[in-house]
Amino acid sequence: MLKPVCIAAVVFSTLSFAEGIPPHSITGTYIEARTADVFTGPCFANGEVEMTGKEAVFGWKINAGKWEGVDLQGLSVVGVVRAEHTLGNVYEPVNDMRAVLIVDSHATAEQRAALRGFALKAGGSLFKNIVKVDTAPIEFTIQDDNIHSAVAKLTAGSLAAIRTRAIVDGDHTCGNEDAFYPPLNELDHAMPAFALEDAFQGSGLGEVWKNGPRRSGFLGTFHVTTE
Repeated sequence: MLKPVCIAAVVFSTLSFAEGIPPHSITGTYIEARTADVFTGPCFANGEVEMTGKEAVFGWKINAGKWEGVDLQGLSVVGVVRAEHTLGNVYEPVNDMRAVLIVDSHATAEQRAALRGFALKAGGSLFKNIVKVDTAPIEFTIQDDNIHSAVAKLTAGSLAAIRTRAIVDGDHTCGNEDAFYPPLNELDHAMPAFALEDAFQGSGLGEVWKNGPRRSGFLGTFHVTTE
């Protein structure tokens, strides 16, 4: 039986433990999947760069917090991007991309506007060129509410989906794997995950895809300050 590999948490944040999370912030969980391996060895990554990895689906589930006074607890928002170059390629610092934003249809009109404002801040440069805003019922669940299980599922209606599991012994190919790329968004805590599914079936980006299974996912926790 394949057993989950104990992977040390990869922290991509400037927030120190001692500082804690600012009181005026939105907190929650995050998921991401790309069309290139993120947990991989340099030899494999070099073989994929500029060949793939130009697409990504990612999403935030808000556990607590307000945006401009609007309570967003329990709601989610999803982003999908298609870039000119492989996402995370440090040799291509300018990487034009198009984005689709998917807002939770469980939200009220006021909450949908607030979700968009939150996403624009959280996603930063990923959302410089939003070509379409869709609305869909978003479901984002993590087994036992514990990201360390790495078993998670995100669906945005029929538009986008991610399913992950833990990385196991059998997922190691060269024995030199690590988190080669950081997550696309700033997180307090992040860990690589195996993406069983990564799909976008919407419009606006000029293509659709169904990717996976591959070592292309991240799960994490976040906070975004609201002041």
